This record gives sequence, C-alpha cells and structure tokens, in this order.
Amino acid sequence: MPRSPDRPGAWRWVPDGAERSDVATLAQAAHACRGCELWHDATQVVFSAGAPDADLALVGEQPGDREDREGEPFVGPAGRVLADALDAAGLEAGSVYLTNAVKHFRHVERPERGKRRLHKTPDVAHVRACLPWLEAELAAVRPRVVVALGSTAARAVLGAPARVGELRGRVLDPPDDGAFPGAAVVVTTHPSALLRLRDRSGWDDAFAALVADLGTAARAARSA
Repeated sequence: MPRSPDRPGAWRWVPDGAERSDVATLAQAAHACRGCELWHDATQVVFSAGAPDADLALVGEQPGDREDREGEPFVGPAGRVLADALDAAGLEAGSVYLTNAVKHFRHVERPERGKRRLHKTPDVAHVRACLPWLEAELAAVRPRVVVALGSTAARAVLGAPARVGELRGRVLDPPDDGAFPGAAVVVTTHPSALLRLRDRSGWDDAFAALVADLGTAARAARSA
C-alpha cells in the first residue's frame, strides 16, 4: 500500500508575533514551507503580488505552469484575462492584492505532449494545509473585501464548500471561521474558466459578468 502524503499543515512555517504582520516576511518564510507534498514537484512557492495594504484582495486557486516558473501569481493566460477584467472594471492591477489559496502548483506531466505539465485541481486537504498562509496574509493586508475567484478559493475564504453559480456577484459576510472574518466576500468565476470560451459564443457575456462582479467588489470596498 502506498504511503499517504505528508500534510502537516503550513502553520509550522508561518512566522509568529510581529513578523506575521508583514507580507514580505510571510512571503520569504513560505519558501521553506513543507506543509503538504506539493512543494516536492513544484519549481518554487508562488506567494502574492500587488499592494500589501490593498482594500481589495483577490484569491485564486493555485499557481499555473507559468506562475510556477516565474514565481508570481496571475502572470499566465488567466492572469491576462484578469488584468483585462480589472481594467474594464476601472481598477488598477497594482492597487489590488493578488494571491492563491494554494501556494504550490499541482500538476501532472504528460510525456506524450512533450512533458507538458497539466493543471490538476488541489484537493481539499491541500487547501486546508495551506490555509494558515492565507489567514496570515489577509490578516496582514486587512482588505475591506476579498474576491474569491472560483470554488476552491471560495471554500478557502468562506470556510465551507461553495458553488460559484449560487453565490457570485453578491456581497457576503463571511462566517466566523472564514479566512479573514473582518472582510466582506464576493465570489466570482476564476478567469481560467473564460479561457475555454475563447473564440466561442459566450465569451462576451462571461467576461462582462466577471467585470460586473469585480465592480461590485470595488464599490463594496469603497463604501466599507
């Protein structure tokens, strides 16, 4: 029988005390994290980008292939969609905080495709193992609104399973056991979902819906 993955959780590597309140210190400490087995096959940890005191924080699922190679979140194709959506919503990319629920790239290699690394959705156990990082960074940033991009991010932020279609576009008060109870939450689709609609009918409507959700989050942040 294969040995079960080692997932002690990230809390062992998250700094304590005053150091915990600084995003740069958290990001540096995350390089040593062995909270789950995903670190072993990833190129590096991918922590966050953007303003460390932003009113609006965006949480995705996990890094993709390009993010894993470059060490920054949302620099691949989905990141370009998100940048366009932020711009259309009247938001500057540098004014928001960008991070992921899981900090290492989970993937499978396909030798028949030239060793291409294909995205594999993180398990709930990976989300739980990485949650101490998300809790610490949102506590440091103290955003007024957190945008959960997709169901994995929504689960991490809200602390419970979440369906995007049922929750998207509404300003939600997170439960007490959410990642950061002080912030309202807006759930929307992950921009990677839009990539599957490229050159197909439905793209315009899906993009407009993402822009509308980001606009809702921005207005909520301004009025908080």
